[in-house]
Amino acid sequence: MAQHQSLANIEAIVYDCDGVLTDNRVLVDEDGKEYASFSRADGFAISRISEMGIRQVVISTESNPIVLKRCQKLKLEVYNDVSDKMTMLERYCRDKDVALERVMYLGNDLNDIVCMKSVGLCGCPSDAEIEIRRISDWISSRKGGEGVVRDLYRDLCESRGIECQ
Repeated sequence: MAQHQSLANIEAIVYDCDGVLTDNRVLVDEDGKEYASFSRADGFAISRISEMGIRQVVISTESNPIVLKRCQKLKLEVYNDVSDKMTMLERYCRDKDVALERVMYLGNDLNDIVCMKSVGLCGCPSDAEIEIRRISDWISSRKGGEGVVRDLYRDLCESRGIECQ
C-alpha cells in the first residue's frame, strides 16, 4: 500500500460517481430512462477545490449519460464505462504527471478497493460498504449524494490553513 499523505499534500482527487456523488440509487421511468440525484453542495465544493489548484476527475464503471452531463456541468474531467479503474487511474496520473502518492480516491464499493489501496489517501461516504470504511483514511460525516465533497472541501481548507469561502 502507498505511504499515506495528509490532505494538505493532495494534488488530485478521483471520485467514483455512484454512491459518492449520488446516493447510489437510480430511478427508472416506464420508458427505461434513468435518473440520479446529485447534491448542489458538492457542485459548489468542486468549483472551490478546483480554485485551490487540485485536479479532480470522475472514474466510473457506469455508461449512463447522466454521469457525463453532470460532470460536464461541473467542469469535471470524466471517464465513464471504465472496466478497469486501476488502469484508468494509472493512465490519468501518468498523463497529468501526478504521483499516485499525491492522489486521494473517494469510493464507496468493492470495485474501488484496488484503487483506494494504491493512492496516498483514500476516503468514502459514511454509508460506504464496511470493507471500504475499514481501509479509508478519511470518512465523511455525510452519506453518498448528500454533500460528501462539501465535507471534504472543509477538511481540505482546514488542512491548508485557509478559510472556506
